[in-house]
Amino acid sequence: METIITEAFRQLYPGKEPKHYFYLKYSRKFKPYNANVKMRGDNLTFTLSREWRNINRDIQIGLIQELMGKILKDRKKTMNMELYNLFLKNVHIAVPKTKTDEMLEASFNRVNEAYFNGMMDMTNLQWGSESTSKLGSYEYGSDTITMSTIFRNADLQLLDYVMYHEMLHKKFKFESKNGRTLHHSPEFRRMEAKFQNRDFIEKEISRLARKHRFGIKAFLNF
Repeated sequence: METIITEAFRQLYPGKEPKHYFYLKYSRKFKPYNANVKMRGDNLTFTLSREWRNINRDIQIGLIQELMGKILKDRKKTMNMELYNLFLKNVHIAVPKTKTDEMLEASFNRVNEAYFNGMMDMTNLQWGSESTSKLGSYEYGSDTITMSTIFRNADLQLLDYVMYHEMLHKKFKFESKNGRTLHHSPEFRRMEAKFQNRDFIEKEISRLARKHRFGIKAFLNF
């Protein structure tokens, strides 16, 4: 299983010999299309979700090169890495939409009509935990928006604002620039600022978060 990692290394560093021992494993514990790399001494272990098994080898090489670049602090780019990023930005198209919730779906539809001209494709929607450190999230691999349950009984415009933030993640995905992955690009922030009554809503979210022993800082980092 190490041969694909060796190939990824050879393409990224032509003419060099690896200074690490490579290991690759596929995990059922990872969410769809998630992956990580860990370094222990001379060992580099790449762990990929099981969905990657059936994905084109060139795309897998790009993923491994992305992980390799991060762990070795290298900003090189390859065609395989571009293929991987393109795949990840479009994988949501083929993901089955099996998770929904009436309240979340209504919020998604309100935001879609108001800010996306009704053009945003429906995602999987689910409630998460009663979290104040992660009020919402969008997962590319499963095309899923997850919302903290602190919004279940909150003013709908608070729910809609966080929903809007996560829908912007679906729209813009991410940008890879100078070896960094940006999830909140300047364009993302400009669109986020267009939400009606944003300043007032952020204050209300801060009050809501304080009730759960947290402040607006948690919201701004989700």
